Amino acid sequence: MMKKLMAEFVGTFWLVFGGCGSAVLAAGVADVGIGWLGVSLAFGLTVLTMAFAVGHISGGHFNPAVTLGLVLGGRHDAKEMVPYWVAQVAGAICAAAVLYIITSGAPDFAGTGGFATNGFGELSPQGFSMASALLIEIILTAFFLIIILGATSSGAPAGFAPIAIGLGLTLIHMISIPVTNTSVNPARSTGVALFSETAAMGQLWLFWVAPLVGAALGAIIWKAMTDSD
Repeated sequence: MMKKLMAEFVGTFWLVFGGCGSAVLAAGVADVGIGWLGVSLAFGLTVLTMAFAVGHISGGHFNPAVTLGLVLGGRHDAKEMVPYWVAQVAGAICAAAVLYIITSGAPDFAGTGGFATNGFGELSPQGFSMASALLIEIILTAFFLIIILGATSSGAPAGFAPIAIGLGLTLIHMISIPVTNTSVNPARSTGVALFSETAAMGQLWLFWVAPLVGAALGAIIWKAMTDSD
C-alpha cells in the first residue's frame, strides 16, 4: 500500500509541477511562450509519462475524481480511496510549494498572482459564469472517466491506455482553459490555490464538487454502455 501511495504522490506531483509549471513559467513569455496549446499538451504529457512510469504500481490515478470513478466503475478497491486522495492532494501541494519557491526567484517577482488556479467569474480566463464552469467541469470529467475506463478495459488494445488518456486530457484542456483554466482534478486545483493571491480558495468547492460528480456520472454511463471489466 505504501508503494501505491508513493506512486500516487509522485505522479500527482509531476502532473501539477509539469502542467501548472508550464502555465506559470512558460505560457506567458513574450514571443516564445507556449500559450494555452502548450499548456494543454503539458498536462497531457504529465499523465501520459507517469501512467507509463508508475501506472503499474498504483493504477496511475493522480486525481481524486479518477479514483472515485474507478471505485464506482468496479475497477478499484473502495477502502483505498481516501488514502489515495490524501496522497494525491499532498503531491499537488508539494509541487505547488516547489513552484512557488522557483517562481519567487525570478528577478521581477512581485507575487504569485493567479498561479495557474481554477476559477469562474472574475477568476475565469475569459470571465465565464459559475454555471458555465460547473457544467463544463462535470461534462469533461465524465468523458475523462469514460476514456479511462474504455482505454483500460479488457477489450481495448493492450499497452496504449496511457496514450489515449494523455491525449484525452490534452483535448480537455484545449476545450476548457478559457472557461475555468481546466481542473477536472480536485488535487491539482487545491495545490495551487493555497499559494494564489486571488480568491481561488473561495471558489475551490466547485473544483471538488464538479469533478467528483462528473467522475461518478462517467462511471455510471460506462457501466450502462458495456458489461466489460
